[in-house]
Amino acid sequence: MTGAKDRMREKKMKNQPRNVIYTSPGHSAGRGQESQACGWVRGHQPGGHGYSRELPKHITASHFAKARAAEVNAMLKAVGNITGSCHIFNALPKHMRRRAMSHNSKRLPSRLRDGAQRLAERSQRAPEKEKKPQPKSRSRRARRRHGNMLLEFNRRQRKNKWLETHIWHAKRFRMLKTWSYCLPLKPTTKSFRASYRAMSAHALLQDLSYFCCLELQGSEEQMLPALARLTSKQTGPTFAAAACLSGARQGSVHLYKADQFPQGSLGLADFLWRPRVPDASDRQLWIWIHPALRQDVLSELQLVCQCFEAVSVCEDSQSTVEPSAGRKRKRDEADTEQPSKKLLGDGTRPSGAPVRWRSSDTAITISDLTVEIVRYRLIGPLAHTVLTDTLNPASEEIEAAKPSSRSTDESDTSVHQQQTDIFELLRGVCSTAELPAGCVLGLTVDDPRLTLPQKRGKSVPDLQQSTGDSRVRDLTVRGVAAHCSQSALWDTSVRDRVTHNRLSEQELNGMRSELLVPGSRLWAAPRSGVPVLLVHQGGRVRGEERLHWGSGWDLLLPKGWGMAFWVPLVYRGVRVGGLHMSVKHSQFMGQPHFPHDYPDCPAGQHFQSEQEAELLEKFKRRPPSKRTNYIKHGCLAPFRCPWQQLTEEWEELVNLSAETMSSCRSGPPDFTVLRSLKALRLLSAWCCPFSRRKSSPLTHATAAALRQECGRSLVWVRLRLLSKGQPSLHAMVCVPTTSDLQLLLKDAHSSGPQEPRHKDHLKHLRRHKTGPEDAARAVRGVWPAPLPSVLSHCSRLTLGWVQQGDFSLAAGCGEALAFISVSGLLHMILQQPQEQRGVVLLRNPSSLQYRYARISIDV
Repeated sequence: MTGAKDRMREKKMKNQPRNVIYTSPGHSAGRGQESQACGWVRGHQPGGHGYSRELPKHITASHFAKARAAEVNAMLKAVGNITGSCHIFNALPKHMRRRAMSHNSKRLPSRLRDGAQRLAERSQRAPEKEKKPQPKSRSRRARRRHGNMLLEFNRRQRKNKWLETHIWHAKRFRMLKTWSYCLPLKPTTKSFRASYRAMSAHALLQDLSYFCCLELQGSEEQMLPALARLTSKQTGPTFAAAACLSGARQGSVHLYKADQFPQGSLGLADFLWRPRVPDASDRQLWIWIHPALRQDVLSELQLVCQCFEAVSVCEDSQSTVEPSAGRKRKRDEADTEQPSKKLLGDGTRPSGAPVRWRSSDTAITISDLTVEIVRYRLIGPLAHTVLTDTLNPASEEIEAAKPSSRSTDESDTSVHQQQTDIFELLRGVCSTAELPAGCVLGLTVDDPRLTLPQKRGKSVPDLQQSTGDSRVRDLTVRGVAAHCSQSALWDTSVRDRVTHNRLSEQELNGMRSELLVPGSRLWAAPRSGVPVLLVHQGGRVRGEERLHWGSGWDLLLPKGWGMAFWVPLVYRGVRVGGLHMSVKHSQFMGQPHFPHDYPDCPAGQHFQSEQEAELLEKFKRRPPSKRTNYIKHGCLAPFRCPWQQLTEEWEELVNLSAETMSSCRSGPPDFTVLRSLKALRLLSAWCCPFSRRKSSPLTHATAAALRQECGRSLVWVRLRLLSKGQPSLHAMVCVPTTSDLQLLLKDAHSSGPQEPRHKDHLKHLRRHKTGPEDAARAVRGVWPAPLPSVLSHCSRLTLGWVQQGDFSLAAGCGEALAFISVSGLLHMILQQPQEQRGVVLLRNPSSLQYRYARISIDV
């Protein structure tokens, strides 16, 4: 206890002057005499054992004053160090201290406000220079005004274009910025199974307005030879197909660079001819392409049509005034222009950029109608029921604008009445799949907002009208006549006038408020009809399973009418999908999806590069102990498939086995995707032993002839697992050995063989990094470039890789879509017995387990 008291006393007297010395009571007399002469003696001196309880008899004033001055200076320095207004709050009792007072001095008592304000200004002032005064932002109420919101929305569309349904989607979907658009990817809610049920039993709605439309106008004799250079009859019907040329059907072609088939693949395109009009020599053609193809296809069309002369177009003054500085900057009072209308059309196109090109030699004109036409897609068996409930054909008294090519009012009335009758017959059709694929129906309808229901419901077919009507049977067999496919939507002037005369929501709400019976139908104003086009989608038209699954209708509208038709369609109970459901829709139909499954096209190669970077970045984000070591799993291409190397190695292997190795390469230098219908029919019949398709028998001679024609090519196949398993992206398709096929014969439900674990012989590369390239390659478990042999890097020969794989709700088992080598496929089926032809092994990149699957080629 004595030691603790001494330490406490020493701590209290540590700031005393130097002449003040403590002495303990037990000190010697000499020591006491010294203390009497000099003052106190500190008790913590050598030989001291305590403190003297006696008071000092005198103190040196100079030393004592210096010590007190030092304490006062330290106190003033601490008070002058401003760290905020905390010392202002110390003047308040604890129950009055609030965190909000440090941000707003008006919450403090009035006696402390001035001091807190001065301290806040001093703390915010920079020591070197004061900050620039910030411009005062507008209030939220001003920013939320309609005109200011339009101005802000138009500014945000400078880089990525918005669809007319963007605001509706942005509240309910995850958005993705791609292809110069901001598009909906998938809903924020769980809706995958509900969307599949909608495609299978009701209807799924998608906005495809981001697809680009290129219009060709000119003489048919000049256009057909030019377009024939971009297609080939070996891949199917071309632009000159009789059914499509009349305008009664929509066609689909695969485009190539001019005169470069089978090389120079560009991508898939849909086309629609305008029906022939009496006394008119020119024809119109719409080509619908993916936005990733727009520039490539436009360049090729200009080349074959010789349209290089840009035509100046007087654009409407629809551009709005946009702020030049900040987002919340107030508009200058001297600026009298006001943001009048919503931005329509392509806002990402630079001002003054040409949108029309003409040729003086061929008299062909090419127009870019990107975002000028709204396109919606309804997928499902009841898509026609939703359309008949939503759209009401315009009456004869309320006619839409007539096509410019018509001459008499009687012909217009009769055609419009025929179109109305055909549209009414759709109510008696049980399923959308009963109609001929690609049929087109032109129609003029009233504003669907006039008949908007009070509550959201679900459109169901009327069973009383689904009777054996001869007209309905004739419609399902023959389709729509060519003259009924005519529509005023083809005329640019009509589209612009309809867009300009559209009723605003304010006018509609005013009309609803004047109704005597709330919820009753609003009457349309004269000349307020909207021309539309209904284009049928055939769904799954190839193969022998689930035929016509995924069929539906495409609804084409003039720009500006997007939301006017979108909301009434949603009120009929349809499910809305995004880009993710577009991929799944193609997967369920067994068709390649553009640009994901087009590795021989520039757009497909660009997509694979982006996908590789995304997958690799996701792989690197995981800790090293949680990553899959693809080298030990024997997976050569977990992020991107080396198609060129695969086709080259299979060609060399087949030539070596046949002892026909030549000095020069046979075939084209780059790989291609096999799209010749004749070759696909042969492969389909040879792969499936139970196929009904008749073809020439498979022999070494026929296989060699086909290999000579398209040996360095890939073929699109569908794989169905014979047992359990769920294929994933970039799963390997391998050739089974003889022992694997015998194991399958013994046990039909066998899980399959396993791949032995490989040795990671590249571990030393990751330990010794010398440069940035080696550091990029030294990712744990990834093969460095150049890649080793694609065929022999694992125990089974590799045929190809999976592009889309998942558990299929349509098939009820694991299903995958893949590309495999044509040479490898012929080499495999020649060595397999008749009853086991087309059986392959499938292995995911993150697994060592092989699964049995069967190949089928849908033609």
